[in-house]
Amino acid sequence: MRSIFIKEINSFFSSIVGYIAILVFLIACGLFIWVLPQYTILRPGGYATLDSFFELAPWFLMLLIPAVTMRSFADEFRGGTIEWLQTKPLRDTDIILGKYFASLLLVVFALLPTLLYVYTISNLSVEGNPIDSGGIIGSYIGLLFLVAGFTAIGVFSSSLANNQIVGFLIALFSCYLLYSGFEALSKVPAFTNGLDYYLGMVGMSFHYNSISRGFIDTRDVIYFLSVVVLFISLTRLSLNSRTWDTAKQD
Repeated sequence: MRSIFIKEINSFFSSIVGYIAILVFLIACGLFIWVLPQYTILRPGGYATLDSFFELAPWFLMLLIPAVTMRSFADEFRGGTIEWLQTKPLRDTDIILGKYFASLLLVVFALLPTLLYVYTISNLSVEGNPIDSGGIIGSYIGLLFLVAGFTAIGVFSSSLANNQIVGFLIALFSCYLLYSGFEALSKVPAFTNGLDYYLGMVGMSFHYNSISRGFIDTRDVIYFLSVVVLFISLTRLSLNSRTWDTAKQD
């Protein structure tokens, strides 16, 4: 797994696409929360808050993470190197986890510069009126869990396609569906008879918003870990099915 992890990190930073993806993410975040009036963290009356950043961050990550993970397996399938990898003394799980943790680290690396926002608003806050540190820490923890889930979805999506763009689109749609789709579906009048709450709980936004309040519930943690395990398992099944199809053709 370690060799796959290092290979993925080196491959990402040897391509300009990786740098562009992270740069676009940071520019988009900065543009929205510092420039656009409706999203700015600087509110009238000298009030500063990071609420708008944590509301927008999942949507930016929904674009960044598919861009990071889209080549995980798509390039291996297109170049035929997946068969070479499977001849090595590596289990499919080692290959998957190596790629998963490499992608996860890269996205966390992209989030690190946003800590400057916390430093900035702490300096802008009025003396005697400190920022809500608990809420900010909870929101960042929620983002990390969200990143873990989105990354697992992105790696799985890449295992379904031979083309990076197709992998990106599958991951983008899947992340949107799991983050916001179930919440939107719960608001349909047909599901407002008591099912709306449980339908909303299936979506990631419900659990992300719960953690962002600063209170970490074990149910939210179990939910995100279950999403990661589910999509890692689905990725393994996807690889096994491709190997089986290739064996039948031979």
